[in-house]
Amino acid sequence: MNAREVALLVVRDVFPSPGDALERGAQEALDYRLRRSDLEPRDRAFATELAYGAIKMRRALDWYLAPFLGDRVKTLAHAIREVLRLAVYELVYTRADEHAAVFEWVNVAKRYGHRGTTGLVNAVLRSFLRERPPEPAREHFDDDDTYLGTRHSLPTWLVRQWRVMFASDEAGEGRLEAICAAVNEPARACATVNRMRAPVEDVLDAFTGAGLHARRSAFVEESLLVDEPGALHARESAASGGWWVQSESSAMAVDVLNPQPGEAVLDVCSGRGNKALQIGARMAGDGTLHCLERDERKAGVLGERLIEAGMAASVVVGDATAVELAPGLRFDRVLVDAPCSGVGVVGRHPEARWRKRPDDGLRLAATQRALLEAMAARVFAGGALVYAVCSTDPRETREVVDAFVRANGFERGLIPDRYEPFLTEQGDVLVPPGIEGRDGFYIARLERPA
Repeated sequence: MNAREVALLVVRDVFPSPGDALERGAQEALDYRLRRSDLEPRDRAFATELAYGAIKMRRALDWYLAPFLGDRVKTLAHAIREVLRLAVYELVYTRADEHAAVFEWVNVAKRYGHRGTTGLVNAVLRSFLRERPPEPAREHFDDDDTYLGTRHSLPTWLVRQWRVMFASDEAGEGRLEAICAAVNEPARACATVNRMRAPVEDVLDAFTGAGLHARRSAFVEESLLVDEPGALHARESAASGGWWVQSESSAMAVDVLNPQPGEAVLDVCSGRGNKALQIGARMAGDGTLHCLERDERKAGVLGERLIEAGMAASVVVGDATAVELAPGLRFDRVLVDAPCSGVGVVGRHPEARWRKRPDDGLRLAATQRALLEAMAARVFAGGALVYAVCSTDPRETREVVDAFVRANGFERGLIPDRYEPFLTEQGDVLVPPGIEGRDGFYIARLERPA
């Protein structure tokens, strides 16, 4: 089995034929298919590039193929259509040996189709090379958002959502197009250093000594940006809690929370615990940290990671919108890392843009509001509550926070000056997705008046 066939199997796992097995995530499918292959490292990387690229660029690929398929697309076998998408991805988006690529994809089609479909694949790809259609241009479309969605292979509704959030001024159109292009580039890798174990500079020196290209974040003191994501992930388990992989945007939420030694801090919706570990490291073993997570499995992982990192915390399994903490328990700082639509991280997961739905933000906003309401009474007078989501949907971000501030007497708190490039008119942090490899994130610091 060669790299192109592995890529085809991954794409078919992510987008199965009607009636086939349950769809897989791209990473899960890739891991599964690579384990069952004997590809060399270079071919594994090629299979990954093809599969992930064809998944991300699915809409653009269909636009390229439409003139060459016409009505035949309606009856084309699922596997053959995926072969064509992958082949066109290789021809358009990689430095392919074009005629060799066509030859190889025709051979793949022979194994997954019949003589007629093999001939069709050959004819379509050779016609594509002869005509060399240009990339989508604005004049081909009725409106700007459909054009951007097609060119950069994104759902039109998501482009419209980003327009609302990022294109409200004169520079907005250029910013919007930059975001659409950037989410198709590799996401930035980042490590958060446990400063209870070692200074950040020591870990930076260790990364450099191991041949990694690393540098410090301009925003989060304990974050290191690394150019080799695969190498960083491969080293994480050996770090034994000395550092962990965590996106820079995610680490910003704890930086805005700014927990201090000696305080009582609550981390709500802790998950596997990246932010909890970051909080614990900043508290340096002085104070109390409570973690609340409804998923028992994730809470178990969090508990193990806290022990490995040398941190003490109370981990409570339960629903934060219900009463799961002792009555009267209050905190200096509360972090609500709420469940959200995740549209800010569509660039990190190739299939995510096709799994999200336009109404996700509306549906999840009710849970987000309930979480904030439940936590409001847990904050000491003069204390801070930070609300964070990896979303840029206005229904999950400013609308949720505006309603909470009006109903609960909280005020927006000051954000460090270094976040000025990301500040909204309301004074919240809104990180645009994709730009400089970052995840899209929204962070609001809310304070209870003393």
